[in-house]
Amino acid sequence: MTAIADRRLGFLRRPAARRVGQNSEPKLPLGRQIALQLLCLGIGVTVLFPILWIVSMSIDPRNFARPDGLTLIPPGASFAAYEKVIAQPTNNQVSFLELAANSFKIAIATCVLAVGIGVTAAYAFSRLRFRGREVLMIAVLGVLMLPSVATLVPLFVFLNQFRIELGDVSFNLRASLIGVTLALISAQLPFAIWNLKGYLDTIPKDLEEAAATDGASQNQIFLRIVLPLAVPAIAVTAFLGFLGGWTEYLTVYYFIGGDPNNWTLAIALNSMVGEFARTTRWSEFAAFAILFALPVSVVFFFFQRYLVGGLAVGGVKG
Repeated sequence: MTAIADRRLGFLRRPAARRVGQNSEPKLPLGRQIALQLLCLGIGVTVLFPILWIVSMSIDPRNFARPDGLTLIPPGASFAAYEKVIAQPTNNQVSFLELAANSFKIAIATCVLAVGIGVTAAYAFSRLRFRGREVLMIAVLGVLMLPSVATLVPLFVFLNQFRIELGDVSFNLRASLIGVTLALISAQLPFAIWNLKGYLDTIPKDLEEAAATDGASQNQIFLRIVLPLAVPAIAVTAFLGFLGGWTEYLTVYYFIGGDPNNWTLAIALNSMVGEFARTTRWSEFAAFAILFALPVSVVFFFFQRYLVGGLAVGGVKG
């Protein structure tokens, strides 16, 4: 009996082994592997070369008015350019920390409000059926397709209507950080709604129905079930909202460009470029550019696990 059982087990194992061998992917030829590795190496060098150049320029004490080449470790390398831009990056009496504070205010407010409003609207579009739902979704998509420049003038005129004048005190909503933040939220909100709605469509409704059967309210279902499952999409939307507020230049320049106290890092960086770039101090410019990009890089590094998952799944369904 034991011999018969062993033969039967061997007969059953052989087809499985064949199936495993058939499903295994064939290895690439050695020549193709080398070609693909060289291609990836070339792409990596192309991407890293500008970064290395900027870092090299930022520690070059000669502070050339025109870049003359690439030296990874320039003679007499120092961090004097970083000290200069942190103390006073432009001719105005505004420090780097003050500029960074303005940028952080706009970026964080844009990120939080766009995601907070967007996720609730996206949940309504994804789960609720109400009159005018399709029309509103098409309207959101239509606004999303518009370039941001197309809405700049209408927002300028609209926000400029809100003025408060009490004696010597004058407040113009358009010429304030609050007005800029509202304008950026209006630009980020359609993307937030559409991206989060596509992700929420992929969450099974059975989980919400089971929670409702156990007595959970609609708010409890949304807060305790839907939101935790939508963390990857929320992370992507929040990161892109923060990035948009942090790097926005055109809206900030046209709304509050005349008041240096309300300048952001993007405006200050652009102001460092002289006329036709002939008088630009490139070491200071490079140091400022690195400091400008550092917060976004840090945020992406710590949240890349959620960002990759959200980018892979968000927007699958519409």
